[in-house]
Amino acid sequence: MVRCVTDDSSDAPEIPNPPMAKRLPFERTHHGDTIVDDYEWLRDKDDAETLAYLKAENAYTESMTAGQGPLRETIFAEIKSRTQETDLSVPVRRHGWWYYSRTLEGSQYALHCRAPVGSQDRTPPTLDARTPIPDEQIMLDGNALAEGSDFFALGTVDVTSDGRLLAYSVDLTGDERFTIHFKDLESGTLLTDEIPNAFYGSAWSRDGSTLFYTTVDEAWRPYKVWRHRIGTGATEDVMVYQESDERFWLNIGVSRSERFIVLDIGSRLTSESRVLESDQPLGEFRVVVPRREGVEYGIEHAVIAGRDRFLILHNDGAANFALVDAPVDDADPANWQEVIGHDPEVRLLGVDAFSSHLVVSLRREGLTGLRILSLDGDGYGARHEIDFDETLFGAAPGANPEFDSPTFRYGYASFVTPASVFDYDLASRQSTLLKQTPVLGDFDPKAYEQHREWAVADDGARIPISVVARKGTVRDGTAPALLYGYGAYEISVDPGFSISRLSLLDRGAVFAVAHVRGGGEMGRAWYEQGKMLHKTNTFTDFIACAGRLVELGWTSGDRLAAEGGSAGGLLMGAVANLAPGAFAGILAEVPFVDALTTILDPSLPLTVVEWEEWGDPLHSAEVYEYMKSYSPYENVTAIDYPPILAMTSLNDTRVLYVEPAKWVAKLRLVRAGDAPVLLKTELGAGHGGPSGRYDAWRDRAFALAWVIDVVGASSEPLA
Repeated sequence: MVRCVTDDSSDAPEIPNPPMAKRLPFERTHHGDTIVDDYEWLRDKDDAETLAYLKAENAYTESMTAGQGPLRETIFAEIKSRTQETDLSVPVRRHGWWYYSRTLEGSQYALHCRAPVGSQDRTPPTLDARTPIPDEQIMLDGNALAEGSDFFALGTVDVTSDGRLLAYSVDLTGDERFTIHFKDLESGTLLTDEIPNAFYGSAWSRDGSTLFYTTVDEAWRPYKVWRHRIGTGATEDVMVYQESDERFWLNIGVSRSERFIVLDIGSRLTSESRVLESDQPLGEFRVVVPRREGVEYGIEHAVIAGRDRFLILHNDGAANFALVDAPVDDADPANWQEVIGHDPEVRLLGVDAFSSHLVVSLRREGLTGLRILSLDGDGYGARHEIDFDETLFGAAPGANPEFDSPTFRYGYASFVTPASVFDYDLASRQSTLLKQTPVLGDFDPKAYEQHREWAVADDGARIPISVVARKGTVRDGTAPALLYGYGAYEISVDPGFSISRLSLLDRGAVFAVAHVRGGGEMGRAWYEQGKMLHKTNTFTDFIACAGRLVELGWTSGDRLAAEGGSAGGLLMGAVANLAPGAFAGILAEVPFVDALTTILDPSLPLTVVEWEEWGDPLHSAEVYEYMKSYSPYENVTAIDYPPILAMTSLNDTRVLYVEPAKWVAKLRLVRAGDAPVLLKTELGAGHGGPSGRYDAWRDRAFALAWVIDVVGASSEPLA
């Protein structure tokens, strides 16, 4: 908790009074149930009173954490000193160019660059960020583009196949609505073409004459695809597809072979793909397989035994997905041929096709894997998986834009191994390390240890827990700890490396991830057991994981903090209500804590598309009652909560700032105890928080200093 001197000394700091939001009753009635919401007025972010309240909360939070200021500065300095500020990504080869990004010491944003290959050599140039690659061309300088703005993000960086034109999109507020610009890379000049209010992603026609992009509706759902001809104004763009079903999102891209422009249309439960020959940009998209309710699939173009085929990863009668192929001109399920059958123990995640091989991403027993299928003149050849030797790790495909490549690039990391980039040679079956993220200073991976533990839920489910700590941490309950959780959308939180986390571990704290239901770590069934009318499993799983860490001696309840963001913030709000005594503090980042209010309102961003994740409380009394039973805001009661820090952003379009603002106001009014409840709002950012890397480091230092304080960890690194 925030620590204050409590003796009678005149030097004791005065604790400021917290802001108390005015109460303006607002009634809503659904299914015969009326709720009075005193803080709904905070939803109007254009209201001067709302902004004044958020600023007052920021001032209160700063005052209450002022004693942590030196620690914040120390942690920021530690992050900075361990980071190689001038750095270079591993160059990616595409059509005679190496594409990469560079960061410079003192600069918030990256430079996006390229350099000619100069030969057929597939070995990336020497990675020395201090010496630019010969003939380097800076395509974009994020620092120049961000000048004068508090926020900056790129939505697409897309170069034509011939390398002549660049399409890039910029968001300067954090609301994830982008303006697309075009640059002639040969002359370095900007074109007059400009497209406002676009969404992420884009797709070029093969000849570079046409760009396809998407736009969103008022509910922030990408629902239209547009065709832009270079040299024309945005008002002349042609809408080529509109999705009228409000449950579905659109995504546009190009197949690895660059033969097809692919339009993916998907809800949480159902999907459909449409394709257009990339050399026929004025043509019409055609359906690959018509959508069927409850069936998800994705496609990848491949050439199998000299024939054009679509690889289709699907869950039609295959909960963990299966892989088939079919002719590109008739992919009806009647023509599907099995490539990898369904396995109840293995969740297939994706497939990447190359001219000589396929790479299938998968998940087994909570860990990722990469399976290689060779291709020969007769079709599919030998199959094998890449071996990894750590107990806990995460491995996933990297950037692989070239269809004709004898190697496959993948990324790898663990709690103790920094993010690494490998090229895997298909012929020799050998991995070559191209780069491992530098960690400066005295970092030694052997100084830390990682473990897999298991908790048992009330219904008997075994929940994996990933743990990392300094080697030799005594398991007698005295170590401080931070338990992280998410648990939604089948998103898995794989073990990964974090430079900022070292500042926690080096102060003797344990870090753990609870792989709760609602995530995807243990397959599709794991996800389904933590959504809709099973959502509370996510919360009770997390509480069980906390209890298991205490039982095993990793920590104790008064030294354990909990952390989660977005849908994981809902988890934080729920466990605060269900088990407040289990945690010394709760860190909730952009938290989805007013879930029922949001999911009841189809005019709000994301609501309708979310009904297949949470249920539809607007039309179902059963779902309404169930969501009301766990929604954190609805269930704040007069109990003794632990210290809580909620962090949000004013321009967040995914979880609106009003949710944590209302939650904090209600907690402060209703709670029985006096533990600090704090709200910190970034007034110029979106869902991901501050956009500049130094600003992001300071933001993380703020959160870690608060955690270190509430769990009673040392303010200085241990010897």
